[in-house]
Amino acid sequence: MLHQGLFIALSGKKGRGVFTNQQIAGDTVIEVAPVIVMKDTDRLHLDKTLLHDYIFEWGENRRKCAMALGYVPVYNHNSKSNCEYFMDFDEETIMVKTVRNIEAGEELTINYNGDWNNNQDVWFIEEDK
Repeated sequence: MLHQGLFIALSGKKGRGVFTNQQIAGDTVIEVAPVIVMKDTDRLHLDKTLLHDYIFEWGENRRKCAMALGYVPVYNHNSKSNCEYFMDFDEETIMVKTVRNIEAGEELTINYNGDWNNNQDVWFIEEDK
């Protein structure tokens, strides 16, 4: 499931990002994407590639990893993001939901640390800090 107003466009120095062409109310599910779950041994290999930046730690013990399909890999990070994501280990999906009202033309972001307002450092330098 993908919200009808979403599209992918360039986002400055961040490369591509997810945007909306319409207003979206807070607490709206904008995407439910399937994931491909991989074993912990696969993760060791992926961590040595560019895909490291696009996979999610997966499972209760976070030893596995998952590659999300849909737009999920394209959402950029923001330490005060306007969306949050939820992993459903049983259904093997990731759901993205807005945390506030979103304006038309606005970029939709998630916090790579998990919680939408987590200000812990990430593994790369944030352009907008």
